[in-house]
Amino acid sequence: MAILSDHEGPQQKQQTPTSPSSFSFNTVLDPSNPLGFLDSALNFLSQKSNVLKNDVSPLVKEFKKRIKAEEDSKKAEEKRRAEKKKREEEKKRMRVPNKGNGLDMESHSWAQTLQEVTITVHVPPGTKSKDVVCEIKRKSVKVGLRGHSPILDGELFETIKIDDCIWNLEDQKTVSVLLTKCDGMNWWKSLLKGGPEIDIQKAEPEPSRLSDLDPEIRSTVEKMMFDQQQEQLGLPTSKEIENESLLKLFMAQNPNFSNKNPNIDFSNVNMK
Repeated sequence: MAILSDHEGPQQKQQTPTSPSSFSFNTVLDPSNPLGFLDSALNFLSQKSNVLKNDVSPLVKEFKKRIKAEEDSKKAEEKRRAEKKKREEEKKRMRVPNKGNGLDMESHSWAQTLQEVTITVHVPPGTKSKDVVCEIKRKSVKVGLRGHSPILDGELFETIKIDDCIWNLEDQKTVSVLLTKCDGMNWWKSLLKGGPEIDIQKAEPEPSRLSDLDPEIRSTVEKMMFDQQQEQLGLPTSKEIENESLLKLFMAQNPNFSNKNPNIDFSNVNMK
């Protein structure tokens, strides 16, 4: 008679074979940075697999170069955009100059040529010269009435020639101050440092005054005016035009050079 029993003998432990090395790759693919994912994957393989290490290492180095180049490109683009935004914000703050290439303020106005700055300060009618306080220094100017706070007081945008500066009272209601610039070849963005600025690209010198300039200075001024106008229109400056002419002359004198070197691009050459 056979007897069935629910008693079982000691169970043998089952052993699950384990792999000699455990692989765990948890990097998530970022669509905006695929090279970063590949870099992580290749690094992982080169560290975990001796078989692939020799083949993967060069790939890792190559992808790292590409990643660095991409990062540098992004940084350069971000910097360019930041600089562009800064220029746009600065331009928004700039004002359109008046007919005299300066600004009209509530208490005074100023105008300029490339050589001089003229300041007009309004004072009460009937003011006498002895009541006017006008202090002109190399880097500053102060205009007002005795016993009162200055109407105009501050550091000039650029230095001036004191010996060539004068002031006078006109019609007992206007103080006119004439300042001579030390550098007679540039526009002032503002009368005083920290004051409202004008867009100097919109400054317009009097054509009749150019004929009075020294030939060398006149040539420089005309070149500066031309370059400003070209930049506004998005056209080549005088230097860029000169470089292009030199390049054309070189190619004309050396016709075989371009045939022997078809892959050379001269478009970005800067000839000094």
